[in-house]
Amino acid sequence: MSLIRRSNVFDPFSLDLWDPFQGFPFGSGSSNNSLFPSFASTNSETAAFAGARIDWKETPEAHVFKADVPGLKKEEVKVEVEDGNVLQISGERNKEQEEKNDKWHRVERSSGKFLRRFRLPENAKTEQIKASMENGVLTVTVPKEEVKKPDVKSIQISG
Repeated sequence: MSLIRRSNVFDPFSLDLWDPFQGFPFGSGSSNNSLFPSFASTNSETAAFAGARIDWKETPEAHVFKADVPGLKKEEVKVEVEDGNVLQISGERNKEQEEKNDKWHRVERSSGKFLRRFRLPENAKTEQIKASMENGVLTVTVPKEEVKKPDVKSIQISG
């Protein structure tokens, strides 16, 4: 395979480069028999699952989840609590419609369904979960129960 480009335009993001591991069972190819299948393939469902990157941080008051869902409307994303303590974030990114006169040169943005699930700790107040979306970032806030201080009763020592 040649590394010579067939275009006069330099594209630094081109994926048309020689892959030295192509054909090997551990290579970056997308064969189903591969031990380490390619996750960069935009045609695979795995790419869509991997497209929903989520951070989870804990503050003294709550568990906060932030998900990158660029280009999605709030109506296209679902936030649910399953089995009382499993937070589920899902949605679908649709492919752009192809017109008859369109000539696509590259399709890199993933499309398809995504689903992420997180088992919440026992101190989560699942009935008070709030979600908001701004600039392509979904923020889910799960309040925590206050830590109950143990009742301490002082006992008088006689004698």
